[in-house]
Amino acid sequence: MTTRFLGDSTVLLGRSMRHIARSPDTIITTAIMPIAMMLLFVYVFGGAVHSGGTASYVKYLLPGILLITIASGISYTTLRLFMDQQSGIFERLHSMPIARSSVLWAHVLTSVVANAISLVLVVIVALAMGFRSGAGVPAWLAVAGLLLLFTLTLTWIAVMAALSAKSAEGAGAFAYPLIFLPFLSSAFVPTETMPAPVEAFADHQPVTSIVNTIRDLFAQQSIGSDVWVAIAWCVGVLVVAYALAMASYRRKIA
Repeated sequence: MTTRFLGDSTVLLGRSMRHIARSPDTIITTAIMPIAMMLLFVYVFGGAVHSGGTASYVKYLLPGILLITIASGISYTTLRLFMDQQSGIFERLHSMPIARSSVLWAHVLTSVVANAISLVLVVIVALAMGFRSGAGVPAWLAVAGLLLLFTLTLTWIAVMAALSAKSAEGAGAFAYPLIFLPFLSSAFVPTETMPAPVEAFADHQPVTSIVNTIRDLFAQQSIGSDVWVAIAWCVGVLVVAYALAMASYRRKIA
């Protein structure tokens, strides 16, 4: 059963990746908005909000931009899954002798691969802007693992949204609050500079913990308790989103 599930998921992943290969503008568009935002904040607002220079602010800014990149890419996952439902692909696949859950997992794996490519593009631009880190391989692997966990969490939320959406516009628009969330965190400025109610929210939402952890890993500093808070948030939301998405999926194919 496991072998069949893996085989079916791999075949369907290949189908999704071929679609992306024929339309690379999806990944380019996903990466362009965070890159444009990074350029805007560093070269337009950077002098006003950060006094350490361009390279210093890129280093401060990059973790938040990476999370925005993932949130931006998630909207395409929702749209692709919604369009598969509307076009009848779901019914066609379910008429075949395949593992039912592989249909969803193919979209999830496609999201992971596509977002990974977008993240690499953003990091390359950040390097061109002066970003440097003395972090070793273990730190970079820890950053990659945390970004992977965050991608999986948002992707399963996206799956849940796609299965309940009534229109393509609604499916794609659900990601906007997720893109906005890093702005209410430590991603762009220290939370202590914010008004008290906003600071309280920023200090106790998951993006701040994730951003602080990635920033500390890049700076080769002790990560403290932020990493455990970040993992707890991601795993907790992931488990709930996965359970709700699978329940919704079972209702649809029943």
